[in-house]
Amino acid sequence: MFKAFLIKYGEIGIKGKNRHLFEAALVQQIKYALKPVEGEFSITREQGRIYVEALGEYDYQETLEHLKCVFGIVGICPVVIVEDEGFEKLAEDVISYLDHRYPDKHMTFKVHTRRARKNYPLCSMEANALLGERILEAFPEMKVDVHHPDILVNIEIRKKINLYSEVLPGPGGMPVGTNGKGMLLLSGGIDSPVAGYMIAKRGVKIDAVYFHAPPYTSERAKQKVVDLARIVAKYAGPIYLKVVNFTDIQMYIYEQCPHEELTIIMRRYMMRIAEHFAEETGSLGLITGESIGQVASQTMQSLAATDEVCRFPVYRPLIGFDKQEIIAVSEKIGTYETSVLPYEDCCTIFVAKHPVTKPSLKVIRRSETHLKEKIDEMVQTAIETAETIIAE
Repeated sequence: MFKAFLIKYGEIGIKGKNRHLFEAALVQQIKYALKPVEGEFSITREQGRIYVEALGEYDYQETLEHLKCVFGIVGICPVVIVEDEGFEKLAEDVISYLDHRYPDKHMTFKVHTRRARKNYPLCSMEANALLGERILEAFPEMKVDVHHPDILVNIEIRKKINLYSEVLPGPGGMPVGTNGKGMLLLSGGIDSPVAGYMIAKRGVKIDAVYFHAPPYTSERAKQKVVDLARIVAKYAGPIYLKVVNFTDIQMYIYEQCPHEELTIIMRRYMMRIAEHFAEETGSLGLITGESIGQVASQTMQSLAATDEVCRFPVYRPLIGFDKQEIIAVSEKIGTYETSVLPYEDCCTIFVAKHPVTKPSLKVIRRSETHLKEKIDEMVQTAIETAETIIAE
């Protein structure tokens, strides 16, 4: 029945003179999201609305699922678009729509007309009343309920007339790419993929870096992270994932530094390397999945010690979330089942039995002086030998 979808957006509507830029970005994201869907689509903009029209046979359910992954969309309305051929024809179209859409007519309804084209001969209230009357004549078992109807029959009078009664929720947010680029530190855990999703929802294009530690971490652990990047890419667009071999650096830190400081010092070198790639790719900040107090390396003091090596700002979308809230988002976006697969990443392999929770910057810096003989060369090697994988 449906050959088109009316796309509603939220925040984009208050962007003033820049609104057309955000609309154009949203259209591009929709095109990207629909690329894997079989069929051809026309995507057009008109007066605060975006239309996705199928130009032939297509998979309705698959199209819906892909549209639900596009940030910037707040509502997806399967719509019937008809020509304006006078009120009598409109009444026939509305009755035909309801007859096909709702085989069981034992329900309440309300008509809501929006007259975007002001030269239409009936005002919105008149159209509501007359169409409601025609619906009751055609389907006596239906009843009017203006407060809590089972179905809201929406009629938008524009160049053509849109008929729809269902608004499926989109993910909201802003179109990806409208708020710059960030570099995500992606691990195989639950938190960092959720952080990537949430920052992308605010319009940030993300790339990612993963720290691999063979032979202590397996190829399965690496594949797990690639799979997580691909799931996030359904929402965020293609992600360029840098896979950094971190084994030599970790072992050197393990040999030269106090074990209770291992996690903090390793995190500091991860941030330095991630910042190099961020600068190289035009990112404006680093993104992590940390939340305050979740583990020893995420106390306020530990986060301050980690940030001290960064010139770029560090964004932490999950900073105030508890674990259950993070898990709820990961289940919603489809990363949870992959995140809990039992393949350890480099952070968990080298965790000390009693890590410091309130590190002193002075002490951490002094411990890092034990690394000065080789560390710069090792960091440079890790950067130069990093593998790039495109997750999409």
